[in-house]
Formats: sequence, structure tokens, C-alpha cells
Amino acid sequence: MSTLIIDVSDLETVKARLERAFRGEPQAQRYSFRSEARLLSMLTPDRWGLIKALTGADPLSGPELANRVGRDVTEVLSDAERLVQCGLVDKTSEGKFHLPYEKVCVELVCQAAA
Repeated sequence: MSTLIIDVSDLETVKARLERAFRGEPQAQRYSFRSEARLLSMLTPDRWGLIKALTGADPLSGPELANRVGRDVTEVLSDAERLVQCGLVDKTSEGKFHLPYEKVCVELVCQAAA
């Protein structure tokens, strides 16, 4: 099962993952935000609904996606384009939206200061 992990990571953590990948160590598919605020501003409830509708689905047109989530097409297109612009969602040459994963996990961690 292909899984995308969306998380918050600093630049050093991302660099360390890249170094491990270049050494041939398998890495999970990740999309990292620099801060919790950026993640939460991008993954609004409406956009999260689009991600849920696209997960495991074939590419969908704007109207098909709007129908799946029960929202206005214009609003869905606006939100879907934002997800494309940030790199979370792909857009096919036919203009359909696609998320090539069967599972998406969001990791937000909060812990006591040391």
C-alpha cells in the first residue's frame, strides 16, 4: 500500500532524510511543512476533504471532485489548485486532479519541552 506522510520537519531533518535516501536507505514518501501553522493553513477542512476524496481514486475532474465532496465546483477548483501549487496534489495533462496514494497520514507531534 502506498502511503504519503504529511508532517512538520525542519530543514536539518529533511536534509538528513535526503542523505539517507542517497545512500540507498528506503525512505517513506513524505511531504513536509516547515511549521504547524503552514500545515494547518494549507490543510483546511475543505482541502482535507479533497485529499480524502482523491486518496486511492483515479484522477478526477473538477466537477467529479466537487460531486464527491458535495461542494460548489468553483470553490473546489480553487482549493484543488492550491493543493496542486503547493505540490500535494498532481494535475494530469487532461486537467484532472490526482493523488497517487492509497493512504495519507498527517503527523503532528506535541511534547513537553526538555
